[in-house]
Amino acid sequence: MSLRRAITLVGIGDDGCASLTSRAVNAVMKAGVLVGGDRHLEFFPQFQGERIVFKGGVSSVLDRVAELAEERNVCVVASGDPLFFGIGSLVIARLGAEHVEVLPQPSSMQWAFARAGLKWDDAAFVSLHGRSSEGFLTKLKRQTKVAIFTDDKNSPSVLAQRMVEHGETAWEAWVCESLGGPDERVRRFDVKDLALCQDIGPLNVLVLVRSDSSWRMPCTIPFLHEDQFAKRMPKKGLITKREVRLLSLAAMGIRPDSVVWDIGAGSGSVAIEAALLAPKGVVYAIEVDPEGVQICRENLLTHAVDNVRVIAGRAPEALTGLEAPDAVFIGGSKGSMEEIIDVVMECLQPGGRLVVNAITLENVAETYQTFRKRGLVPDVTLLQVSRAEPLAHYLRYESLNPIQIFAVEKPSQAGVAS
Repeated sequence: MSLRRAITLVGIGDDGCASLTSRAVNAVMKAGVLVGGDRHLEFFPQFQGERIVFKGGVSSVLDRVAELAEERNVCVVASGDPLFFGIGSLVIARLGAEHVEVLPQPSSMQWAFARAGLKWDDAAFVSLHGRSSEGFLTKLKRQTKVAIFTDDKNSPSVLAQRMVEHGETAWEAWVCESLGGPDERVRRFDVKDLALCQDIGPLNVLVLVRSDSSWRMPCTIPFLHEDQFAKRMPKKGLITKREVRLLSLAAMGIRPDSVVWDIGAGSGSVAIEAALLAPKGVVYAIEVDPEGVQICRENLLTHAVDNVRVIAGRAPEALTGLEAPDAVFIGGSKGSMEEIIDVVMECLQPGGRLVVNAITLENVAETYQTFRKRGLVPDVTLLQVSRAEPLAHYLRYESLNPIQIFAVEKPSQAGVAS
C-alpha cells in the first residue's frame, strides 16, 4: 500500500472539541474523510466531508480507510489516548505506523485517577470492555491498585458482586462516570455497597485500591498446604500433596498466559495453583466424580480463583473441544491412561509439556510403556516424602506414598522429546 498522505488519529474527550489542540482541530478541518463512532462524530456537526461510522466489523472499515487514504486526507477520531486500550493499535497494525500520526488526549484512566486524587504510576490497567471477565479475580491477587474499563455486561456493580462472592472485599472503589463531560460524577464506595448500586452510567472507569494495610503479595511459587483445600475423604483426603504439586507444576513449565489441562482434578489443588501461575491464561479442570466436581468449585470460591473452568466428565471424551493446551497434568485416569495420553499428545501445543503422577505399580508400568511405544523418552522422578509428626514429646517421620512423576515435552519439530 502506498499512502500519499498520512492518516491522523485524533483523541477526544467527553467535552468534545473544547479541549482539542489547534493541531487536532486543523487535522479535522483539513480532512476529506472523518471516521469514528456515532458519539464522536456528533462532536463535529459542521464537518462537510465524508463520514464513516465504526459499526460492525472494524476490519472492513479500516480496509475502506486504507483505500481512501491513498487519495484523500483521513482523520480517525477516538476516545482519549487511542493507543491506550483503544482502536489506535488496530489502525497502526492495518495501515502502518509510518502512515499514521497520533494526537492523543488524556485517557479516561488518567482523568479517573486525577479526579480521585490518586497517583497512578503504581497501578495495573485492565480492559473488560467487550471482553470476558474470566481471570479478573485472579489478576487482582497480585495488585494493590487496579483501574478497569467496564461495559454493560462487566459493570462496576457486577464486578463488585463477584468480588463479594469470592471474599475479595478489602478494597475501596471509585466509580468515575462521563469524565470531562457535563454529566461527570465521581463516587467512592465500599465494595459491598458497590455490589448493590444500580445507578451507574454506561461511560465509566472503575478504580480499586486495597484497603487492608497488612496485605502482602502472595508468594510467586504457590505451596499451599492440603488443609487449605476442601477435599474428599477418607483418611487425610484425596488430594495431591503439596511437595508433589510443587515439582509437578515446575515440570509443566507454566507461563503467565498458558492454557492448562488438569485431568483427574479431584479437589482442584493442582488446577488452582496452576491458575495462580497463569493469571493471563486459563485452566481446564476435568473431573468425573460428582463430589469431586462440587468440592473443586467450592475450592475455587475459597481461593478467589476465576480462571479455572471445571469440566464434569470422563477423560479422554471430556477433552473434546477444549483449547489446545500448553501444559497438561494427569493426576487420575480411571483406567484410561493410554487413551488419555494419546489425545493429550495430539492436542498439546508444540513445545508443550505433559506431566503424569503415578502411584501404583500398574499405573507406573502403563505410563512408561505408553510413552516408550510412541517414541517418547520421559524424565522420571521417584519422589519419597517424609514429614515430621509429633509423637508424645518427640517428633518422628511419617512417610507419604511414594510417587513417580513422568514429564515429556512435545517436539517443536521432528525429533524425540524428553
